[in-house]
Amino acid sequence: QVHLVESGGGLVQPGGSLRLSCAASGFTFSRYQLRWYRQAPGKERELVAQITQYGADTNYADSVKGRFTISRDNAKATLYLEMNSLKPEDTAVYYCNAHNIILPNYWGLGTQVTVSS
Repeated sequence: QVHLVESGGGLVQPGGSLRLSCAASGFTFSRYQLRWYRQAPGKERELVAQITQYGADTNYADSVKGRFTISRDNAKATLYLEMNSLKPEDTAVYYCNAHNIILPNYWGLGTQVTVSS
């Protein structure tokens, strides 16, 4: 059975940092491009960052460039998102996604990040 489980969210003050993790099981992790999405209340889900199968390439939304870093550990089947200099507009539910154009795609249930003083 496939599982993607996000963790590491919480309440943080503006300017603070959080590290999200997404633990995967039940599928071949290294065959998938991995992505972090987020969805704020009343807004559409947006792509935040993505990383290729072995981590050679990464891409970020303009709104998080220079502040967020996506990484993965294929041996541990875990995806990470290091978030620094957090802003109130980063408040959202963050989801990890395993993406492959041929194989089934998978989603986690999300973790809440709230940036507020």
